[in-house]
Amino acid sequence: MTLNRGHTYREELGGRARGLTVLDHLTRHYGHSTRAEWQLRLEGGEVRLNGLPVLGPEEVRPGQLLEWQRPPWREEDVPLTFAVMYEDASLLAVSKPGGLPTLPGGGFQDHTLLTGVRAQFPGASPLHRLGRGTSGLVLFARTAEAGTALSRAWREREVQKRYRALAAGVALDEERTITTPIGPVPHPRLGTVYAASAVGKASRSVARVLERRAADSGRAGETLFEVDIHTGRPHQIRIHLASVGHPLVGDPLYAVGGLPLPDLPGLPGDGGYLLHAEQLTFVHPVTGEPLTLRAPPPPELVRAGDSAAP
Repeated sequence: MTLNRGHTYREELGGRARGLTVLDHLTRHYGHSTRAEWQLRLEGGEVRLNGLPVLGPEEVRPGQLLEWQRPPWREEDVPLTFAVMYEDASLLAVSKPGGLPTLPGGGFQDHTLLTGVRAQFPGASPLHRLGRGTSGLVLFARTAEAGTALSRAWREREVQKRYRALAAGVALDEERTITTPIGPVPHPRLGTVYAASAVGKASRSVARVLERRAADSGRAGETLFEVDIHTGRPHQIRIHLASVGHPLVGDPLYAVGGLPLPDLPGLPGDGGYLLHAEQLTFVHPVTGEPLTLRAPPPPELVRAGDSAAP
């Protein structure tokens, strides 16, 4: 584990702060820490209100700036290397390894793809994110104009996204369109989590069989899928394949049916599954030319007889 540089978290207070003390606000809205833990941080001078240290009983008001100056902490070791798959003056596409967070969060600050990319390409801004356990293509804008154009294309579903996934069970159909709605559902440990939900948002994926892997002496049958997603719901592929009876092999969160496991074997952000963002197709925001980018899948997601090389 490596000690990072610490980080200052900032919040411009809104209406939810009205009538609360600093300690009440931190405890109520940042439940990752207990009231006693927040009190210790206040007493240690880590929290400021409008630039001045506070001890906790001060009343807060909308419009004030609340800051927590978190001291350096040790980050978990993760794979930090990435491969550049495309680069020009406007765009950058890299292939992220599974296990590396795309953005800071969840205890990660320096050990992220964003930190590594900006060390080589200052100012590059990610246009989307992949889950920590997912490998593959992440697209960055290098200019404001490219970012604006591609963000609009993403919202209007003009960017085609293709993944590979290894799922449990041997699929019967060669191709299947999955439209299971996705939305937040209650969970005894997590509070709420995105999952299959009858009242969720409309979602659409098309899964095609690339390879069926029969059961052997130490392994159940599996299916290697190619999946195109036409909506961008949280954990969409994991939920959709699970909803039709094929949860990803090693998924710590979703079970058959697309609902979360009640007793999680790990944390929701943990990896263990094999999901790879293989291909992005879109119109280049400057040249107007069609562009297809590809990141070769890891060996476990390569069909027998195919090559993992670009």
